[in-house]
Amino acid sequence: MRFSTEQREFAAAIAQYCDRELATVAQRDAVTADGTLSNSPQVLAAMADNGWLGVSLPAEYGGAGAGFVDECIFLEETSRGLAPITGYSTGLTAAQTYLRWGSDQQKKTIVSNLVAGRLEAIALSEPGAGSDLAGIGTTARRDGDRYVINGQKTWISAAHVAEHLLVLTREDRTGGRHDGMTLLMVPTDSPGLTIHGIETMEAHTCNDVFFTDVEVPASAVVGEPNNAWKQLMRGLSIERLIIAAMSVGAARRALDDAVSYVREREQFDRPISSFQAIRHRLADLATDVEFARVFLYEAAAKVDAGQEDDLAKESAMAKMRCTEVAKNATLEAMQLMGGAGYTREYGMEGQVRRALAPPIYGGTNEIQREIIAKNIGL
Repeated sequence: MRFSTEQREFAAAIAQYCDRELATVAQRDAVTADGTLSNSPQVLAAMADNGWLGVSLPAEYGGAGAGFVDECIFLEETSRGLAPITGYSTGLTAAQTYLRWGSDQQKKTIVSNLVAGRLEAIALSEPGAGSDLAGIGTTARRDGDRYVINGQKTWISAAHVAEHLLVLTREDRTGGRHDGMTLLMVPTDSPGLTIHGIETMEAHTCNDVFFTDVEVPASAVVGEPNNAWKQLMRGLSIERLIIAAMSVGAARRALDDAVSYVREREQFDRPISSFQAIRHRLADLATDVEFARVFLYEAAAKVDAGQEDDLAKESAMAKMRCTEVAKNATLEAMQLMGGAGYTREYGMEGQVRRALAPPIYGGTNEIQREIIAKNIGL
């Protein structure tokens, strides 16, 4: 699609910042405690000062009021620039539910936090309920003018740096599997709420969250009590496109780094970029990245045209394909870079590690294929 002059300038400004401040492993280590943090308060603050955070969020609640295409530009360019702000996308996903179903006060709180670089998170998955969210067991018991929450959530991205969790709970068990669920806005400093990091191959991102008689006021309900399933289903297309945009940025970065390396690396007295086997593999990769990017922005434009609720198939396709292109791009780049691709010095090993999880979270790609299959009549 065609970007406006303002959108091109926006993308260029983000790229220039990332290329200047975050280009090297050493620069990124300096703002992430030697690579142990997935979210840098310093980088988030800088981007907030530039007015880049919350670009698509409504102006009436403190956002910039631009379109979802602009948000995808931001997500793509910061991902391409390896900016350590992964929690922002989690908060942005949570914000979609608050904006559609939340109270005015909830909307103001969430949007103002994100715009200022203060993060938010969403807590859905449990040890026994991942792809099958209807199987959740975390309970919310109404007690007068409050709710009392008990249970466990797992794989919760950015919970350790978030100000609130958007928590999916079971309030009523008398109906069907998709009935009786309630969404609650829970401050992470609530008594009885504990967060434990999960060690993975990435920097600290995921967490277990435990609720032991955690109390929140009845005003913490987001939307309607016992109607959370329908509310969550309405926001899935945006979540998938958020993940797709970040994956396109990751794929572009892997491609760019691979091209740069093969141009400089010499064997048999010439750059390895002159070998047909190398050139054709990168040509194929460039084609995959460009096709994914075009498809992403076509879908994003439909969101801005008010067609979000009709994008189940396209958003599933975008999430599935863009995440797999990113994973393949980083693995291919590592192979083409040889031993250098495996070292921390060149940074590609980190790109590989970060690209392996997106095909799993936000609805596994197996689930996305089921959605696509149903939408083509299978």
